[in-house]
Amino acid sequence: MGSVELVCPAGSPAMLRAAVEAGADSVYCGLRDETNARNFPGLNFSPDELAGAVDWAHDRGARVLVAINTFARAGATDAWLASVDTAVKAGADAIIAADLAVLAYARDAHPGARLHLSVQAAAGTADAIAFYAEAYQVKRVVLPRVLSAPEIAGLIRETSVEVEAFVFGGLCVMAEGRCALSSYATGRSPNLSGVCSPPEAVTFDRADGMLTPRLAGLAIDRLGADEPAGYPTLCKGRFEAGDDPAYLFEDPVSLNAMGLLKSLRAAGVKAVKIEGRQRGKAYVARVASAFRAAIDALDRGEDTTRFEALLSDLAEGGRETAGAYNKKWR
Repeated sequence: MGSVELVCPAGSPAMLRAAVEAGADSVYCGLRDETNARNFPGLNFSPDELAGAVDWAHDRGARVLVAINTFARAGATDAWLASVDTAVKAGADAIIAADLAVLAYARDAHPGARLHLSVQAAAGTADAIAFYAEAYQVKRVVLPRVLSAPEIAGLIRETSVEVEAFVFGGLCVMAEGRCALSSYATGRSPNLSGVCSPPEAVTFDRADGMLTPRLAGLAIDRLGADEPAGYPTLCKGRFEAGDDPAYLFEDPVSLNAMGLLKSLRAAGVKAVKIEGRQRGKAYVARVASAFRAAIDALDRGEDTTRFEALLSDLAEGGRETAGAYNKKWR
């Protein structure tokens, strides 16, 4: 049984170098505009930076995947098509996209380009994957974070398309590619403008020993002095319902499927993906190093349980979950 590919985030050239040096097989990044779903100030790559990063990574045996994974705006697709051209010119190993117009343009204008289907497309069935493979020659699909390990195994048995699955980092409570909450509060969402809870809409108020995170003026939570405060998003906010304060949509926790690497490999998963392009180079170096060590130990036939707690302190709110991978209710 072959090894799984370790795919790590790169929000900047420095982060890309840190990921590769820590053992990433591939890195994924985006251009500095709204065509990628992490369009935050200070992140991402210019066309020249991307070309230089691709050359640097290739010299070290690593691959660069370019995320052009937001949905193009009607009547204004030029930026997305230009990003495809830029990625191909830079020598990217694959383009990660969800929008049908972007996929069609890449297929027609650059028939040699390798296409990966973004998690934003939410393709979680064999029929959906077959459609993208037949219509757009997609070679790999990044699965939405709603499937259990047995469900993934069953899906892989029905498709010849490579499968990539998230194993660490943030979780999205909305069906992938369908976020309405950030748009409701701020007018911007990761699906269209590439920004979930844009930083200019985020504020923190302190009063009476309590911290109140706000998004576009809306109170997201109230935290005591000793409670950890994550980045405020509506989906992980605490609200009163029937006079009971509760996390109505999703608890502020992070995905950590380190303990399921063996199951995912046995299921036929080709690549495992780390979330976090908005994090720093120290984060990606540490996470990549831990997963590199665990994957290498797995390839040697060793027990990997000793790696499972290595990254627990990086979890949002100090809590981790295996997400849907271990769900029992189906």
